[in-house]
Amino acid sequence: MLVNLNDVLLPAKKNGYGVGLFNTVNLELARGVLKTAEELKSPVIIGTAEVLLPCGPLEDLAGLLVPMAKKASVPVVLHYDHGLTFEKCMEALKLGFTSVMYDCSTDNYEENLRKVHELVRIAHCFGATVEAELGHVGDNEEPAAHKGMNAPEAYYTDPAQAKDFVKNTQADALAIAVGTAHGAYKWKPKLDFDRIKTIADMVEVPLVLHGGSGLSEEDFRRSIACGISKVNIFTDINVAAGKAAVRAIKEGKTCLTDMIPCQVEAAAEAVKAKIRVFGSEYKALTDMSI
Repeated sequence: MLVNLNDVLLPAKKNGYGVGLFNTVNLELARGVLKTAEELKSPVIIGTAEVLLPCGPLEDLAGLLVPMAKKASVPVVLHYDHGLTFEKCMEALKLGFTSVMYDCSTDNYEENLRKVHELVRIAHCFGATVEAELGHVGDNEEPAAHKGMNAPEAYYTDPAQAKDFVKNTQADALAIAVGTAHGAYKWKPKLDFDRIKTIADMVEVPLVLHGGSGLSEEDFRRSIACGISKVNIFTDINVAAGKAAVRAIKEGKTCLTDMIPCQVEAAAEAVKAKIRVFGSEYKALTDMSI
């Protein structure tokens, strides 16, 4: 069942669990994600990000993911993650994505607000939702991420500003910077849980945690308890599928068709672990009418 962010995140926010966004670049990852979501009766968010488009063009992925989401037995949000340009966000909406994340977090506050507000007005006409980011969740390769080890507050989301931002943009979800980074961690992340709770108490819309791959189960559970409703995952399932292919080759499987089932199953197992930690198992039955 194809839905938007509000359909899965508002119940999650109300009832204190998280819903995973699992980015995909091909059919194998998509099958692993949706197979597990249906098995565990969990709502799920699936999609891709602008930086991943060289691995899977947007139009090609939409052709796969839209029908897969529609026929799924659980609520599925088709989400365009970290849209960096207005044009690509619009393309995603026209291709049938039900949600877009317009990442203007590296712009100044006023420009971020202006751009997001403009896209929100348009996306809502499509019946789609918009996620924004305030503060900046960097890459583990970015200098900002390394500097953030010494002065992380310089990159974190300001709670009062978050309240004003949501009010004036009408964004449906807000990604906040609280100590995570994208990609594989090169050091143990230290999350600002008090900041998560403060923002959650001040902002009405669901909050999003980017850079989820590599966090501990306790980090996830505590973040969700403090007010996170959506958690983004890619590296964990990407690595799991890659390792499955390596194992298959070591076992003498040299044909792609021999590797595909291994990759699907590896992605499915990685997703299963996250869904159970996030607490969304069986919530498609109890919190939503499908």
